[in-house]
Amino acid sequence: MALPDDEEGTTVANGHPPANGYLPVPGDAPAGKVSAETQNGPKAGCLALNGVSRDSPKAASGALDGPKTPLAPEEETQARLLPKDPGEETPAVEGTLVPRTALSARRFLVLLIFSLYSLVNAFQWIQYSIISNVFEGFYNVSSLHIDWLSMVYMLAYVPLIFPATWLLDTRGLRLTALLGSGLNCLGAWIKCGSVQQHLFWVTMLGQCLCSVAQVFILGLPSHIASVWFGPKEVSTACATAVLGNQLGTAVGFMLPPVLVPNTQNNTQLLACNISTMFYGTSAVATLLFILTVIAFKEKPQYPPSQAQAVLQDSPPGEYSYVKSIRNLFKNIPFVLLLITYGIMTGAFYSVSTLLNQIILTYYEGEEVNAGRIGLTLVLAGMVGSILCGLWLDYTKTYKHTTLTVYILSFVGMVIFTFTLNLGHIIIVFVTGGLLGFFMTGYLPLGFEFAVEITYPESEGTSSGLLNAAAQIFGILFTLAQGKLTSDYGPRTGNVFLCVWMFVGIILTALIKSDLKRHNINKGITNGDIKAVPADSPTDEESKTILMSKQSESAI
Repeated sequence: MALPDDEEGTTVANGHPPANGYLPVPGDAPAGKVSAETQNGPKAGCLALNGVSRDSPKAASGALDGPKTPLAPEEETQARLLPKDPGEETPAVEGTLVPRTALSARRFLVLLIFSLYSLVNAFQWIQYSIISNVFEGFYNVSSLHIDWLSMVYMLAYVPLIFPATWLLDTRGLRLTALLGSGLNCLGAWIKCGSVQQHLFWVTMLGQCLCSVAQVFILGLPSHIASVWFGPKEVSTACATAVLGNQLGTAVGFMLPPVLVPNTQNNTQLLACNISTMFYGTSAVATLLFILTVIAFKEKPQYPPSQAQAVLQDSPPGEYSYVKSIRNLFKNIPFVLLLITYGIMTGAFYSVSTLLNQIILTYYEGEEVNAGRIGLTLVLAGMVGSILCGLWLDYTKTYKHTTLTVYILSFVGMVIFTFTLNLGHIIIVFVTGGLLGFFMTGYLPLGFEFAVEITYPESEGTSSGLLNAAAQIFGILFTLAQGKLTSDYGPRTGNVFLCVWMFVGIILTALIKSDLKRHNINKGITNGDIKAVPADSPTDEESKTILMSKQSESAI
């Protein structure tokens, strides 16, 4: 018989047979708890049964008569299904149930579509700045006007991130994706009507819409990775999602100098070239919006990991967006990460925005090579992102990896700064690639580290706050570095960034690493697992999942 659409290509995770969608766990555990053991293996983490003693009638009626079912070592978490309302019986009629987890083949399609429309959005961010001198001449505006076509992305993000993350948490992934892809498409089409020298305000309007679309895009990589991908591939999936945005920046560095060469003496030809770039972007954005409408789903039929199963089984009434934000700002490690991520990513935004001005200061007439240097910077960063994601999935050494990449990014920035004026542009290609490998490779590290230390808070909320910090630092750094570059030269502007990155290294070293999501997936925790504390004190005791800390030999 044919499977429903949501079940096609679904693979059941190890240790979770599909019978009835749940795996029974024996009820003959110590009072108030239930435990499960692998055959001849260590004991998994224990879960409180809503405070009901094993000796009570309820607990006795829940005992299993059948044999114990062994679980795979990596899937030993005993996730208790929660009642939806106070006083409602749990689903465990014949014993404690462990939610079924499975991996859907659709996850790769969702990741691909998101990466592609994120690519187009990033392309539109940088397409003006990399040929800033061309657009300055075409629209007869100052360099600051062109810089604002890039900085509007950063400016729009800060006030809109809170309603955007609220929408993601309350209305879901699909609607957020449709808004991101749709606004990106609309902004691209508006720009097509701005190819006249007196219509700079129209191109700014289109860019503003694209910047609003970005708010619904940048916070999704870690959310998509967590909702759709298993624990052994979540970091790689997040890195791949971020990769799409980086690739868009790379294409934005490469194509505009080729499609719109500097032909200031022929305004009609210049307008034709700009029009070709705008219409081509609009066509691709429209295709991707259609694909998003058709193929983008909210979530798979079954959660891909025990961490997601725990969150999805929590009653919706317990979640509060305001409390989630408050919890995040009370989390000192996350606040430190918020600052350090903002510094690193803001420095990257500033360098990307001002790269054309920096290169042309030392290598006049090298607009095409400036774009190629930007391309090299981002392509090297894409490789760094994937390698970092694979490394995290393999080692789970989040803090050590983040700190190491931060230090190497600082070293790369210093080398880039003091080799710009050597007169050999090939050296700039090499140092730019080195800088991009570590600086851009840091982006998915920050996302994943934040999800780990803030679990079970929403991935979209933590990622959104990280990006908001990046936009704020990006605006400040771009304005400050741009002023220093024009007044004192590129070296002074770059040294300014180096000083801030050194501060970021110190703050990163102070972050306490508590891998909460990883511990849940391994069946280890030393605290209560709740997204937000229940409003009602009477509900709190019955809806709290308690897990005892597993012995180190079981890790």
